[in-house]
Amino acid sequence: MVELFQGKVLIKNNKDRDDLDTDRELCLQLGNKVLLLFFGSGECPRCQDFTPTLKEFFVQLTDEFYVDRAQQLALVYVSQDESEDKESKFLKDMPKRWLTLPFEDEYKRELEHMFGVEDTPAVVVLRPDGTVLSQNAVEEISRLGCACFKNWQEAAELIDRSFTLAEDFDDKPRRSAMEPLRRLKYKLDKKKKKGQAEEDEQGGEPRS
Repeated sequence: MVELFQGKVLIKNNKDRDDLDTDRELCLQLGNKVLLLFFGSGECPRCQDFTPTLKEFFVQLTDEFYVDRAQQLALVYVSQDESEDKESKFLKDMPKRWLTLPFEDEYKRELEHMFGVEDTPAVVVLRPDGTVLSQNAVEEISRLGCACFKNWQEAAELIDRSFTLAEDFDDKPRRSAMEPLRRLKYKLDKKKKKGQAEEDEQGGEPRS
C-alpha cells in the first residue's frame, strides 16, 4: 500500500495541513490498513449526496468517541475539484484523519487511469498489499454502512496490531538521489505560496 504513494507527499486534513513526506510517516498512516481512495468533488451533486454517508462511515470506524481504538482504515481524497480554493472549502468539514495529495500533483490523474475511474463519486477499496477489494464501494457503503468494513477486514486478512516495528522499514525501497531535492522544492514552493497569500491579505504591502 505504501508503495502506491512511494516518493509522493500526502497532506493531513488537519488545521496545520501537515505533510507526510517520509517512508516512515507514510507507513504509519497507510501500513496494514484497508485504504479507501475517494474520487470526488465538492461541487458534484452526486458527491454532495454521498459525502455525508462516507463521512459518517469513516468517523464511526476511526473516532475514539465511537470506538476504543481506530479501525485499520485510511482514506485518501483524490480531488476532482476545479480549484484549490474549492478543494479547501470541501475538506473544511471533512474528518481530520483524511489525507489528500497536493492540489497541483498530477499523480491524481494517474490514479484515475490506474483504477479505471470514469465518474464520481467513486471509492476504490484496496488491501494493504495494494490489490483491489472493491472497484467502487459507493453503493456498498450506502447500503451496509459500517458493516461492510468487517467484510473488507476479513478479505484483507489484516494483521491486528496498532504499531509498526522498526524492522518493517528495513526492506523499503530506497529513494532516488533526487528525491530529497524534489521534496525540498515542494516545501519551499508551499512556503512561498503561503507568504504570498499573507501579503495579499495585507493589501500587497511587504511584510516587516
